[in-house]
Amino acid sequence: MSTFLIVEDDALHRNFLREVITLSDLECTNLLEADDGEAAIRMVAEHDPKGVIMDLQMPRKTGVQAAKAIWADNPTMPIVFWSNYADEAYVRGITKIVPANATYGYLLKTSSKERLRRSIQCVFLEGQNIIDREVRGVQQRGHSRSESLSEAEYEVLLDIAIGLTDQAIADRRRISLRSVQGRLQQLYAKLGLMELPTLPSGTAEYNSRTRAIALALTARVINGKSIEMAELDYRRASEA
Repeated sequence: MSTFLIVEDDALHRNFLREVITLSDLECTNLLEADDGEAAIRMVAEHDPKGVIMDLQMPRKTGVQAAKAIWADNPTMPIVFWSNYADEAYVRGITKIVPANATYGYLLKTSSKERLRRSIQCVFLEGQNIIDREVRGVQQRGHSRSESLSEAEYEVLLDIAIGLTDQAIADRRRISLRSVQGRLQQLYAKLGLMELPTLPSGTAEYNSRTRAIALALTARVINGKSIEMAELDYRRASEA
């Protein structure tokens, strides 16, 4: 018996995925469905499916959080991420958690039914990693040192996005104030904020922190969900 799992909080999208799997060559005999990340983690543990198709933005646990938990117990579980978003925040989140030997896909919901069908088969039957062209472009930009943020720079960007002061960042990351300021300067340089325009009075036209957040949001380096998760992580660490 071939069991597969659909994880999607939108009923119409679940129906679409069900139809695609029916048309595929997966020989699926048992199709399970979950509408949030926590249910997905539980159902994978209970039923051990041959593959998972998962949305990224869901209630309770995101697709990234659910995949991280699933891969922690089963690092070879094939997962196809199916999302509206190619934001760097999501791409970076998945890249950080994919196990070395895992097979996965990342497809946008704009993909045609035929493209999705073939991609699912490639991941689940042939063990190929299938990445949407737009997502691949984000990954490739992330591999360019001149354009990408290091993990330290990305962390400090999220820290200022949730409003932390330099001292709070230093305490959280267990580094000196000078190191915090160094990371901020590196971040500003990557975002082109080293020479901000000035007003006729000679004062700066922009605040470096808020401008960095605005540019990062516009470029989809971070998004509302990544800021929300950074806030939750900070609260949990503070309460520990």
